[in-house]
Amino acid sequence: MASRRALHFVFKVGDRTKTATFYRDVLGMKVLRHEEFEEGCKATCNGPYDGKWSKTMVGFGPEEDHFVAELTYNYGVGEYQLGTDFLGLTVQSSQAAPGGYHFYLLDKEQPPSDPVLKVCLGVSDLQRSTHYWTTLLGMKVIDKSEEKKTVLMGFADTQCKLELRDISGTVDHGTAFGRIAFSCPQEQLPDIEALMKKENQKILTPLVSLDTPGKATVEVVILADPDSHEICFVGDEAFRQLSTVDPKGNDLLDKAMAEDKSDEWFAKHNRQKAAARGPRRVSCCVREEHGANSWICPRLSHYAAAWRSLTALSVSGS
Repeated sequence: MASRRALHFVFKVGDRTKTATFYRDVLGMKVLRHEEFEEGCKATCNGPYDGKWSKTMVGFGPEEDHFVAELTYNYGVGEYQLGTDFLGLTVQSSQAAPGGYHFYLLDKEQPPSDPVLKVCLGVSDLQRSTHYWTTLLGMKVIDKSEEKKTVLMGFADTQCKLELRDISGTVDHGTAFGRIAFSCPQEQLPDIEALMKKENQKILTPLVSLDTPGKATVEVVILADPDSHEICFVGDEAFRQLSTVDPKGNDLLDKAMAEDKSDEWFAKHNRQKAAARGPRRVSCCVREEHGANSWICPRLSHYAAAWRSLTALSVSGS
């Protein structure tokens, strides 16, 4: 279905500064937009966390015609566990990113179009997954390899492709599990949801509207394939407005990183940021206020105790 577009893959990052350096200075991507949120996304865009988080879109060109990376940073989480779900992103251009995500760089001259060629995901049953992505979601098979146990598919030859690789076992999503996003005409969203219900497939988030302060509101439906890979379909018309390149995006990211005092707070109290936990929703209860520099970390009992101690010290003037 040529009317559907491959948009981006979501990466959860624990070290925003190192990650920004990799994407900007090593890969040569540009910051397309940066957004800060005070509470968790109702479509779990930032994962199962209720606290403050940020979204940074980076790519080799505008989202309108490039497949890009969405870097999701939760202020109270410093580490995520990788699984066997995301197997790599292939880029045609003359290292593994911070956090351990694999990038495969083809040593060729960068093409005039989008140099991001494919995203590779691990699956446990290649035939079953191929049926899901082609018959139910409308992708077309472009190439198969029995030797490599892979199937390459896409919505159009000119877009970033999806490669499924049979890993001969259960797919482990760790806590770094990402999400791949596609757009479609807004009128197709109810039809996609209805088809998944009819076929008894997983719907993680039924059709819902998502707001971004000062920007367009988009409608999305979040699915999961047979191996629980998260899939977002968003209405194309509104997303094109939302995804317009923000010339201030790079400065906004730098400002947010400079104002992020969460590492200092943990170091001051001889603690480390939490390692991400399982996929269930994590509430937040610990907040330190520094004007614009407020942040929230996940609810863990020892953080709550630490916060009560910090509050007592602040009241006493320490």
